[in-house]
Amino acid sequence: MSKIKCIIIEDEPLATKVLSDYILQVPFLELAGKFKDAVLANDYLLKNVIDLIFLDIHLPKLKGLAFLKTLTNPPSVIITTAYQKYAIEGFNLNVTDYLLKPFEFERFLSAVNKVKFTQINKLKLIENSKNKDFIFVNVQKKKVKILFSELVYIESQREYIKIITTKKQYLSKMSTNEIERHLPSNLFKRIHRSFIISLNKIEAYNAETVEVNGVSIPIGRDYRGILENL
Repeated sequence: MSKIKCIIIEDEPLATKVLSDYILQVPFLELAGKFKDAVLANDYLLKNVIDLIFLDIHLPKLKGLAFLKTLTNPPSVIITTAYQKYAIEGFNLNVTDYLLKPFEFERFLSAVNKVKFTQINKLKLIENSKNKDFIFVNVQKKKVKILFSELVYIESQREYIKIITTKKQYLSKMSTNEIERHLPSNLFKRIHRSFIISLNKIEAYNAETVEVNGVSIPIGRDYRGILENL
């Protein structure tokens, strides 16, 4: 299994050194970069794929939680801070863990093990989805079977998703991130923060839109390289 690639966004040299030393002690972690502010890290994230961010809150230029809100498809995030008062806001942004400085290696290991456990479960879901040609979703208090061959696209609608198939439309209370984990990546791709499409249903596309079964769907700015790389 591949290592978890991580970066540190921290403006305190001592805190950066402690994190770096801890990362070196964990065999499944790989430190890909260290950044003193979120702006520099953002430029790196636009060009590289990262699995985990160790993120301080009080950063120059752009605060940690404000930076996290700008990410359209964030990796796992572990907050590292001396301030407990931001914990609730952090967990509302789906961070994996919240480490209060100073923290011991045992506490650090507990946090990164959560990330590893999540990664293992994602891989299991991917493997399981490769062997299936359908998915069950909750629709109005019952489980509805959706065949991958009939699924056209999925659209986010706040806390719900709209599932468009060649036969019907369904509304299910779940997120696009959640259903994306259950879809085979060789058949479906997210092309916008709010849209996941079936590659087999693509009729035409340009730099800004994709046509699937006669419907024009926008391509998000951060997703424009996806179709070109297929």
